[in-house]
Amino acid sequence: MAAVFARDVATVCAYGNDCVALATEHGFALWAAWGRILQGWADAQKGEATTGIARIRDGMAAAEATGSRVFTPLFLTLLAEALALAGKIEESLATLDDALATAGVSGARGWDAEIHRLCGELTSRLPYPDPAKAEDSFRTALAIAREQGTRGYELRAATSLARLWGEQGRRGEARDLLAPLYGSFTEGFDTADLKDAKALLDKLT
Repeated sequence: MAAVFARDVATVCAYGNDCVALATEHGFALWAAWGRILQGWADAQKGEATTGIARIRDGMAAAEATGSRVFTPLFLTLLAEALALAGKIEESLATLDDALATAGVSGARGWDAEIHRLCGELTSRLPYPDPAKAEDSFRTALAIAREQGTRGYELRAATSLARLWGEQGRRGEARDLLAPLYGSFTEGFDTADLKDAKALLDKLT
């Protein structure tokens, strides 16, 4: 899961495969289900979105069959990512709505910031984009991440909002938002999120 959060696809793929193999060998149904979900996310990130979607859905059904629900909002978010990579934007947005609704019922709110950020990103990719709605989603994601102290999600939300502002010609606002946050990190500069933030800051200067 740490590798998922770091967007380290190769590690997710390797651990997902190991997890499924070991869990299947020893009869750990829940771990086998979680492993399939991780495999599916990695598949989608590697360009095999159709396979990934099927694996995630299969894993989620198997996990729910054990009675486990705690990670459902996260798994729905991973499914939404895979759907988006398959070009199914409206279905992906509906899945994110389900994730928020499920989190509201269960109280598992740890992924709310990322869900709102993805809503903003996908809103921008609709046939008729709504920049104002996308900005609202990014601002909500940023506020939640700050409240929860999830700095990784805060960086993602700030990067998404700064990118939108940059595209609108609001380069100064974008820099003022992103630069201090990026500058507060002291490690992890080889991760995808920090690389993305740095690349955007370079474009904004």
